[in-house]
Amino acid sequence: MSGDSLVAASFVVADYAMFALMLLVSASVGVYYAWADRGQGSSGDFLMGGRRLTALPVSLSLTASFMSAITVLSNPAEVYRYGANIGYYGISYMMTMVVTSEIFLPVFYRLAITSTYEYLELRFNRATRLLGTALFIAQTILYTGIVIYAPALALNQVTGMDLWGAVVSTGVVCTFYCTMGGLRAVVWTDVFQLGVMLAGFLSVIIRSVIVQGGVLPIISDSQEGGRLNFGDFDTNPLRRNTFWTITVGGTFVWVSIYGINQAQVQRYMSCKSITHARLSLYINLVGLWAILLCSVFAGMCLFSVYKKCDPWTAGLVSAPDQLMPYLVMDILGDYPGLPGLFVAAAFSGSLSTVSSSINALAAVTLEDLIKPYTNMSERHLSWSSKGLSIIYGVLCIGMAGLASLMGGILQAVISIFGIIGGPLLGVFTLGILCPIANSKGALSGLVSGLVMSLWVGIGAQVYPPPPELNRPLSLTTEGCNFTATDSLNWTATAQPASITTAPVHHIDGRPLLADSWYSLSYFYFSLIGTITAVSVGLLVSLLTGGWKLKVESRLTLMKEDTTVYHLFKYFKDRVTRRTGEFDLKDGEENTGSANPAFCDVELDLTKGSIRT
Repeated sequence: MSGDSLVAASFVVADYAMFALMLLVSASVGVYYAWADRGQGSSGDFLMGGRRLTALPVSLSLTASFMSAITVLSNPAEVYRYGANIGYYGISYMMTMVVTSEIFLPVFYRLAITSTYEYLELRFNRATRLLGTALFIAQTILYTGIVIYAPALALNQVTGMDLWGAVVSTGVVCTFYCTMGGLRAVVWTDVFQLGVMLAGFLSVIIRSVIVQGGVLPIISDSQEGGRLNFGDFDTNPLRRNTFWTITVGGTFVWVSIYGINQAQVQRYMSCKSITHARLSLYINLVGLWAILLCSVFAGMCLFSVYKKCDPWTAGLVSAPDQLMPYLVMDILGDYPGLPGLFVAAAFSGSLSTVSSSINALAAVTLEDLIKPYTNMSERHLSWSSKGLSIIYGVLCIGMAGLASLMGGILQAVISIFGIIGGPLLGVFTLGILCPIANSKGALSGLVSGLVMSLWVGIGAQVYPPPPELNRPLSLTTEGCNFTATDSLNWTATAQPASITTAPVHHIDGRPLLADSWYSLSYFYFSLIGTITAVSVGLLVSLLTGGWKLKVESRLTLMKEDTTVYHLFKYFKDRVTRRTGEFDLKDGEENTGSANPAFCDVELDLTKGSIRT
C-alpha cells in the first residue's frame, strides 16, 4: 500500500467514545436484567425469557440476529461489484416468513420445546437429535468466530482501530450480558443494536447524498454503471446473482435460518402466545426490508462516489469488505463521532449475532447434552446455563483468533455455514410434512444431504467459477489523481456490464465438474442439501417400512395450522368477536401467556420450588 493509500483517516477520541458507548449500553442491559430477574433461578427463565415476551422486541431481535457486520460491510460491496439485484432478497425474506409461520412455528410452539433438536428425538430417535445438535454447535462456533473477526480486520486496516482490542472487547461484553441477563438481555440489546445499525447506515447515506448532490445523481450513476440490473431473469443456475438464484436459492438459505436454526426459533418460542410469535415474524420482515434497502442504497452511494476511481482496483484497500469503512473515513472523517457511529453499527451487527449464538449454544447443550443424562435441580441447571454462556463466549473469541490464521478460508467457512443448514432443513421437513418418514430415513437423509452439499460447496471453493459466470461489473481508475500502485487487483480487467452469457470453455487442469457442478451459484447449496435429504429420507423410509408408521398428530403439520384454515376461522370468528381476541382461553389473563411451556410458578417468587 502506498503512502497516500488511506484517506487521512484514523479514529479520534469522539469516535472511540461512540464505540465505547455502544458497548456500555449493551453491557448495562445485561446488568439490568440480571438484577430484575434475580429471584428467578430457572433455566427456562434464563434461556427462554420465561416464555412471556411480546411480539415487538422479539421481532426486532429476530431482525438483528442474522443481520451481522457481514451485512453492514459486505452487502454494499456486493452491490458495488455485482449490482443492486440482491434487492430481490426482499422476496425471499417474505417467502421465508410465510413458510416459517405456517409450517415450522405451529409445530415447535405446540410442543413447547427449548431446543429445536429435541423435536428430532420426539419424531425420530436420539441419534438423529445428537447429530443435528453436533452439526449446529460446530457451524455456530465457526460462524461466530468469523463474525467477530471479519469486521474487526476490515475496520482495523482502514480506520487504524486496534484489531485485537476490538475483537476481545466485543467478545467479552457479549459474553458478559449473555451470562448476566439471559435471553431477555439478548433480545433487548438486539433492539438497541438494530437502532445503531440503521443510524450508522443512514449517516453514510445522508452524507453521500449531500456530497453527490441528491438522490437522483446516485440513481443515475448506478444506472449508467449497470448497477440497477433488476431485469436479470437468466435461469442459468451457474450464474452468481440472478432473480432466480436470489429468490429461490435465497428462500432455502433463509428458511434454514428462520425455520429451524436454534438462535431464531428460540426467539419466537419465547413469545407469550402463538399470535405474538406469528406477529413477531411479520414485523421482523419489515425490519429486514429496511436493513436491505439501506444496504443496497449504501452500495449505490459507494459506486456513485467512486465511479471514476475504484479504491480496490487502485490498491487503496486490500479487500471489498474494506470499501464501506474507506468511504466512511473519506466522507465522514471531518465529522468527529460519525465514523465511530458507523463502526459501532458494524460491531452492533457482530454483537447481536454473537449474543444470539452464545444463548442458542447454551440452550442446545443444556437441553440435548446435559439434561437427558443428569438429574440436576433447576438452580443447578440455571447456573449451568450461565457457565455454558461463559464457555461458549470464550470459545467464540478463540475461534476469532483461529479465523485470523485462516485468511482466504473465511469465505469458505461462511459458505459451509449455509451448506450445513440445508440438510438440517431437509430432515425437519421430513419430520413435519412426511408422516411416512422414519428414523432410518431421517438419519440417512441427513448424512447424504450433508455429503452432497459439502461436495458442491468445497468443490466451488477449490475451483472458483469463471468470471463470465460471476460477472463482476466494470470498475475503473481513470479518474484517480494519483499514480496507481503496481498491486492492481484482478478487477482492473473485470468484464464489462454488457457481456452476454459466454459458452463455458474447459480450462486446462480443471476437472470436468469444475465448470458445471462446482460452478453452481452459492445460493443453491442449501437447496441441494435440502432436496437430497428429503429425497433420500423418503426413499429409505419407504424401503424400511415407513408406510406402516403411526406418528402422533402433534409432531406433524395439522390442518388447524394451515393458512386456509386460519383465514376461514378469521372470517368466521375474529371479525365478529375482535375484542375477545386475546381472551380465547380461560386463565390466560392471570398468567399473561398462552405459551404451552409457560408456568406461572416461575413468576411467583413466594413459592419454594420452581419448575419449567
